[in-house]
Amino acid sequence: MVKKILISYQDSFSGLSKEVWWLALITFINRAGTMVLPFLSLYLTEDLNLEFGQVGWIMTSFGLGSLLGSYLGGKLTDQFGFYRVMIWSLLLTGFLFIGLQYINSFEGFAIGIFMTMTVADTFRPAMFVSLKAYSKPKNQTRSLTLIRLAINLGFSFGPFLGGLIIASLNYLGLFWVDGITCVSAVVLMLFVLKQKEFHAKTVEEVEVKSGSFTSVYQDKPYWIFLAVVFLMGFIFLQLFTTMPLYYKEIHSLTEVQIGLIMSLNGFLIFLLEMPLIHYIEQKLLNKMKIITWSLMLFSFSFLILNISLWTGVLIIGMLFITVGEMLAFPFTNNFAMNRAPSGKEGRYLALYSMAFSFAHIFSAKIGMEIIDRFGYAANWYLMGGLGLVAVLLMILLRKSLRIT
Repeated sequence: MVKKILISYQDSFSGLSKEVWWLALITFINRAGTMVLPFLSLYLTEDLNLEFGQVGWIMTSFGLGSLLGSYLGGKLTDQFGFYRVMIWSLLLTGFLFIGLQYINSFEGFAIGIFMTMTVADTFRPAMFVSLKAYSKPKNQTRSLTLIRLAINLGFSFGPFLGGLIIASLNYLGLFWVDGITCVSAVVLMLFVLKQKEFHAKTVEEVEVKSGSFTSVYQDKPYWIFLAVVFLMGFIFLQLFTTMPLYYKEIHSLTEVQIGLIMSLNGFLIFLLEMPLIHYIEQKLLNKMKIITWSLMLFSFSFLILNISLWTGVLIIGMLFITVGEMLAFPFTNNFAMNRAPSGKEGRYLALYSMAFSFAHIFSAKIGMEIIDRFGYAANWYLMGGLGLVAVLLMILLRKSLRIT
């Protein structure tokens, strides 16, 4: 039995191209290097002595930069190709991160982080498009899942390494390491990945499209889909903003206990997501239905928090949203990749990334306001309700695409 499970686990990683594995390593290096971000609010308050209101505006600048970067990344990718965009994004981001440590004013840092994130997030649409060039159509979802695996490992490793750097050096050391890792990713990419573009459409693309259109702005089903992605991101980001406060203030958990519950999310994704996606693709299950059910899990993960103050509910809620994340994120990204007409992949994937950027701008602020005025329970009801709205939008999308 154990041998069968191990063979199945190994099979889930088989068949992927070497270029996708190199992309995963480059992504891991890049994401592990973004260790400034988890400690940014601490740096701004402790080293630059900024007020919480000023920190909030800087975080808004962060989100706006991400939004603009995602848009520009899509446009530039369609015009110049994903390879050039990825190279220049990584290289310039490295120098911008290094330069941030020399800005000491509130206004200067707000502008600096906006510029940094604008350049940094041009990478995301380009990277998504690169998967269509470096992976076979049948392996695109698993290739994307491997990239997500690299991102999760990077985000898990980065804060740990960042804490060590702060303890041994100081906050400024983070900016140097962030910059150096970006440049290192460029060097590795130039050595191991050859420039490659693509123009062919796939069978899966033809199956998922409905109607004819010449612009993404005329693709009405895709805009319904983007609304779903925005709501999904809006709900999911509560996991990293309001949820830790709830753990501490209402359940009186220590930082170590909070860290353990939060790490459960990354550990389960690392362990189970690739085999789960592989199983679903082997069984040819309806991906749109899977996205719909994943949004139900998102909703339940928050609504369950209002049922009881038993601490075990926190773990159950985390399990719900983690399974929902494993099912929703790879297949929504796959839909965006395959929905795009040939030559317009960058714009479609840019809008997909921008939907998350919009969620990043509004999620924390609205969640905090709801909690401040009405309490945590009201916020969990709101998030659960938004999850159900997303489910209804998915049903509408499936009808518009004639997918049962």
